[in-house]
Amino acid sequence: MIGQYVLDLQEVDETQIALVGGKGAHLGALSRIEGIRVPGGFCVTTHAFRQIMAQAPSVEDLLDQLSHLNPDDREAIRTLSAQIRRTVEGIAIPGDLAAAITRALSRLGEQAPCAVRSSATAEDLPTASFAGQQDTYLNVVGPTAILQHVSRCWASQFTERAVTYRQRNGIDHRTVNMAVVVQRMVFPHASGILFTADPVTGNRKVATVDAGFGLGEALVAGLVNPDVFKVRQGEVVARTIAAKQRAVHALPAGGTQEVEVDRQRQEQPALTDAQAVRLVHLGRRIEEHFGRPQDIEWCLVDDDFQIVQSRPITTLFPIPETADQGNRIYVSVGHQQMMTDPMKPLGLSMWKLTAMAPMTEAGGRLFVDATRALSTPTGRAGLLDLVGRGDPLTRDALETVLDRDDFLPLLPDPAPGRPPAGGAPAPIETDPAVVNGLIERSRASIDALRRDIATKAGPALFDFLPEAFKEHKRVLTDPLSYQAIMAGMEATWWLNDKLHEWLGEKNAADTLTLSAPDNITSEMGLALLDVADVIRPHPEVVAFLQNVEDESFLDELPKHAGGTQARDAIEGYLDRYGMRCAGEIDITRPRWRESPSTLVPAILDNVRNFEPGAAQRRFEQGRQEAWKKEQEVLTRLRALPDGESKAEETQRMIKRVRTFIGYREYPKYDIVSRYFVYKQALMKEAERLVQAKVLPEKEDVFYLTFQELHDAVRSNRVDDRLVRQRKEAFQTYHALAPSRVLTSEGETINGAYRRDDVPDGALVGLPVSGGTIEGRARVILDMGQADLEPGDILVTAFTDPSWSPLFVGIAGLVTEVGGLMTHGAVIAREYGLPAVVGVDRATRLIRDGQRIRVHGSDGYVEILS
Repeated sequence: MIGQYVLDLQEVDETQIALVGGKGAHLGALSRIEGIRVPGGFCVTTHAFRQIMAQAPSVEDLLDQLSHLNPDDREAIRTLSAQIRRTVEGIAIPGDLAAAITRALSRLGEQAPCAVRSSATAEDLPTASFAGQQDTYLNVVGPTAILQHVSRCWASQFTERAVTYRQRNGIDHRTVNMAVVVQRMVFPHASGILFTADPVTGNRKVATVDAGFGLGEALVAGLVNPDVFKVRQGEVVARTIAAKQRAVHALPAGGTQEVEVDRQRQEQPALTDAQAVRLVHLGRRIEEHFGRPQDIEWCLVDDDFQIVQSRPITTLFPIPETADQGNRIYVSVGHQQMMTDPMKPLGLSMWKLTAMAPMTEAGGRLFVDATRALSTPTGRAGLLDLVGRGDPLTRDALETVLDRDDFLPLLPDPAPGRPPAGGAPAPIETDPAVVNGLIERSRASIDALRRDIATKAGPALFDFLPEAFKEHKRVLTDPLSYQAIMAGMEATWWLNDKLHEWLGEKNAADTLTLSAPDNITSEMGLALLDVADVIRPHPEVVAFLQNVEDESFLDELPKHAGGTQARDAIEGYLDRYGMRCAGEIDITRPRWRESPSTLVPAILDNVRNFEPGAAQRRFEQGRQEAWKKEQEVLTRLRALPDGESKAEETQRMIKRVRTFIGYREYPKYDIVSRYFVYKQALMKEAERLVQAKVLPEKEDVFYLTFQELHDAVRSNRVDDRLVRQRKEAFQTYHALAPSRVLTSEGETINGAYRRDDVPDGALVGLPVSGGTIEGRARVILDMGQADLEPGDILVTAFTDPSWSPLFVGIAGLVTEVGGLMTHGAVIAREYGLPAVVGVDRATRLIRDGQRIRVHGSDGYVEILS
C-alpha cells in the first residue's frame, strides 16, 4: 500500500508523469543524472489524490459547472474554484494514507524542514509548462503540518489561475491529477533560475542566469530585480548586477520571512562569474538529458549547486532541421504570404511541393534558407535590396545578424563570366495583350487540370498529382509572367523615386494606380458590392441572412421572396471566387465555397452601407482620380528644366504601371484556384478512408503529409497515434509567434524601424498607401466577425486577398504584417485607402473603438482617444 501512495524520488523518472506529476517526474529524473544534486524527498502519488477526490462526490457537480464557464468569466471561476478548494481541504486524510506519508517523512527526519510542492500531471510538459499555476509551501516542519500542506497542494489543483489556464488551453479538469512532492528544505546563500536558452531572443547558445540572495521566492514574487548573467560557450558575455534590497529567508520554527539585505551586500553579485559558468555547465548536462532547453530552479549552498526543479521552456520557437552544422539564416515565408498562423502538415507539404523555392518548416510555419544568397557580396546586396523594398523590417532583421562578422562570413563572388543566379528580367513591351494572354493561358491550364483530375481516384490520383504540380510550377515560373510582375513593380518604384526627386511627391504611384485594370483581387471586392445590389431590394432575404447559423442557408434562400435571385448572385460569386479564404496558402483551410456563411457579414455590411451601383461608381471614381493625378504631374514636370523629356518618360511609366500592376495579384489567384481543385480530389479520398473505417473523420487527413496520405490511400492504414500527436502539436504552435528572421541558433529577430521623424507615442510602420485618415479603429482578427460602418479603419494582424471584400467599406488600414507589394498594400492603393502596415503589436496596442489617425504617406499611426 505504501508503494501505491508514496514513492521515493530515486524510484521515479520522466516516464511516470501520470503517477507523480510533471514536477515529481522531472525531479526523479534529475536525481539520476550524474553530477546533479537534488534535495532528497518523496512523492505522494496521484493514487492518493484520486482517493481523496472520490470522497467528495459534490466536486463532480462543481466541475460540471466549471467546464461550462467562459474562461473570461473571472468572478464565476473565482467563486466555484474557491468552493472546490474548501471542499478538498476539508476532507480528512485516511489513516493508511497518512501513515504512509508519515513513514516516508521519518526517513528524511520527522522534524526536518521540508518543501511541500504541487506536482500536477499536466505541468512541466514540453507543450505547456503550467509554471506557477499550483502552490508550493516552504520550510514546513513536522508531520501534522506536512499533512495539512499536502491537502493544500491537492486543493491548489483548483486555484483560479490553474482553472483559467486549463480552460484557455482546452484541458479537461478531470484529466489532470495532482501528486505532491515533499523534499528536504535547503537554506541557500543564493538561488534563482537558469534558462539554458535565452528566453527573450530564443538563442540556444546563450544561457541566462537570474540570481538573488536567499530563497528563490524573492525572485518569483518580484520582490527584487535579479542579477543577470549571460553565458555563451563557457564565458560570461554580459552581466547586470542589481541592487537586491530584499530577500526571503526561512524561520527556525517554520515558514519564511521577507528580510532586508545588509546595505553593503545589496550591490554585491549573488554569484561569481566562475559560479555562473559552472551552473550553466550543469544546465547543459540537464538539457542534454531531457533533449530540449530547460528552465531550471537552483540553490547555492556552501559553493555547491542543488537543483530543485527543471522544466522545458515551452515558449521557444523551434529551429528548422538541417544536416548542415554551420550557421544558417532563415526568412519567414508567412510574412511574405500574409499568413503567419501555423499550417497543418498537409498544408505545409503541399506548399513545399508546389513552391518555386526550397523551403523548410518549424513550428508549423515555412521558412526559406537564405544562407547561400547572403554568403557573397553580390548575393547579399541583391537580396537585401529586394527584401528592403518590400519590408524594411525584414531587411533590418537580416542586417542585425549580418553585422555580426563572425556569424556568416562573406565568400568571394563567383568567378567573372559565370552568370549570377536569377539575373534581371528581359525587357517587355507595354502591351495589355501580354497580360490578357497570360490570364487566358492560366485559365486554360486550370480548365485542363479540372478535366483531367476528374477521372482520377485512389493510387491513380497520386500518380497524376506530381505531373499536375509540374504544370503548376511551369505556369507560375513562366518567364513572361515574371517579366510582367516585375515591370509593374519596377514602374511603381521608378515613379515613386523620380516624382519624389523631381516634384517632392511622396508615393505618387498610390494615386496613379487607382482602378488599374486586371486586378483580380480588387475586382473580387467590388463584385461583392454587386451581390449586395441584388439582395438589398428584398427585406425578407436581408432578415434571413442576419440569422444565418450554418452552411445550409443557400438551400433555404429560395423559400423567401427574392431568395432565388439572391442565391444565384451568391453562387455566381462563389463560382468565380469560392476557392479563396483566409490563410489560403494552407490547403486545409475551409474555402468560401465550402463555408459560404463566411461572406454573409461582408454582404450585409455592403447592403447597409452602400447605394446601388456602388461598384461601378467606385471603379470609375478611382480611374478619374488617377487620370487627374497624371495630368497634374505631367503639367508640373513640363515646367521644370528639361521638363518635356521628364514628362514624356513619366507618361511612359504611368502607362506601363497601369498596364502591368494589376497582374501582380493574378498568380496568387492561379495558385489558390489549383489548390481548390487538388483539395476537392484529396477530400474524396479522405471520404473513402472514412467509409473504410481507416479514419474517424475526413479532416484527419490534414494532419498527414502529402506522402503519408498517398501511403494511406495505397495501404488503407493510418497511424492513429501520429494523427493525435500532430493535432496536439498544432495546438501548441498557435502560442508561438514566428519572427521575420530566424537563425540556426534559434534566435528570432523581427527588425526595427530606425526613424526619429514621428511624433512621440505614435506607432511606427511602413507607408504603403498615401493619405491621412482619422476614424474609429475596428480591431478584427476574423473576417467572419466583421461589423463595419462607413469611415471605420480596419486594424488586423495581416490581410490576404480574402479580406479584400472588406476593403470597399473601410476608410483606412493598419496591419501588423505586410510590405510595400503584399496584397493588403496593393489593394489599399487600388481603392485609395491610407494604409500603414508592419505596425508591431497593432492589434494589442490599439483597442477596438478607439479613434486613430493613419498617416499613410509617412508611415505611422496616432491614437487619439
